[in-house]
Amino acid sequence: MAVKLTRVKGQCTRTKRSKPLFFTHSSAFSLDILRSSSSSQFSLLRFTKPNYSSPIRKSSHILTLSVRSSSFPQKGKYHRELQAAVDVVEKACRLCVDVKKSLLSSDERILEKNDQTPVTVADFGVQALISLELGRLFPSIPLVAEEDSSFLTSNTVVDSIVNTVIDKSDSTEKPLTRDVVLQAIDRGGKDGFTFGDKPATYWVLDPIDGTRGFLKGSEALYVVGLALVVEGEVTLGVMGFPNWLGDSSTKSSNQDQTDKSGLPSGSGTIMAAHVGCGTWMKSLSDILGDMVGAQSSWSRCYVDKSCLVREARFCISESQTWESLPLSTLYSATTNSDSLGDKQVLLVPTCCGSLCKYLMVASGRASVFIYQAKAEKSVKSWDHAVGIICVNEAGGQVTDWTGRKLDLAEDQIERRLIFPSGGVLITNGNVHNEILEVISSVLPVI
Repeated sequence: MAVKLTRVKGQCTRTKRSKPLFFTHSSAFSLDILRSSSSSQFSLLRFTKPNYSSPIRKSSHILTLSVRSSSFPQKGKYHRELQAAVDVVEKACRLCVDVKKSLLSSDERILEKNDQTPVTVADFGVQALISLELGRLFPSIPLVAEEDSSFLTSNTVVDSIVNTVIDKSDSTEKPLTRDVVLQAIDRGGKDGFTFGDKPATYWVLDPIDGTRGFLKGSEALYVVGLALVVEGEVTLGVMGFPNWLGDSSTKSSNQDQTDKSGLPSGSGTIMAAHVGCGTWMKSLSDILGDMVGAQSSWSRCYVDKSCLVREARFCISESQTWESLPLSTLYSATTNSDSLGDKQVLLVPTCCGSLCKYLMVASGRASVFIYQAKAEKSVKSWDHAVGIICVNEAGGQVTDWTGRKLDLAEDQIERRLIFPSGGVLITNGNVHNEILEVISSVLPVI
């Protein structure tokens, strides 16, 4: 049988096989050369047969063999920044896991911000850790992030934050005192940097998107999200999901479990994207200790292939109902895929945070995430920046409800807010225009 070698843009290099490769017949394969983010010089060569036909994608058929290759992605313009982002998000995920283990035993670790959303040692610890690491490696690049230490200065929880950051940081330049950690938090705060109207390069960080999920049970999802913006365009992004559980509905007690990307179920997941180089995922099991000695490799992500709205799978915000959205005038929604009617669409339940929904679309688990902006609530750049590039590089599309790209520079002074007309539409690309037409017909003036 002839096997077609498909060049992935910016990724393929000449390699030497370490042993003969044997495989069974399949109608279509794509070959990806990937690298573990560890220090190993070996990669995994993957032959995968994607399955786009069912709403719940089955695991790909994968054969692996060790080959030599260079860094991931191999020729990305911002490969150094991407590797640093992957490394620091992995550390941040470890910090979150460790803090969560002790969360139930210490009420002092849970606070309330002025807007009444819960915030923990992990939120501030992640922001301080990432600020310190990126500030050390890229001192000229400012940071835009969610948290601000102004109300922490009189709270004893600061000591816990400092100790948590010291435990995870690689910084050896100066002692990580209370003041140094607070300054690292505020480097990304609302008074950390003034941009003006000129093009800028900066990091955008959501230390924990879905904090309410973080505070729930061990299976609730939350995300560490980091992106690099260059002159208004997101050039790379990394999302860490310490609690990613895969497909519990398809688990069997007598076999090793994998999620829809072929990654070990329950091990946590990291997603990374670089402009022009695609979107990728790998297991966090090796750094989180769930599978000691497991080899973790990158796997290419793609949006799903649904071409009709009634065949698409939808995600919506937990704070919104389907009936409040424009598509409800044509379609009702159900979570039961077994009894889907002609005028119904399937809602995919997923817990907490906008960035989790972006992962659902970027990895083909959902076709659409539709978010309606509320007049009384501002839309934050860190809730969308990293998701934009992950979806775009996986083949999808992100716009506001009028079809315009999201303008990350519209908030000229602080780069903290975005102003999408109507809301944000994230799709696999195939159904994007059809949904925009429905929105336009229902809401002719946005």
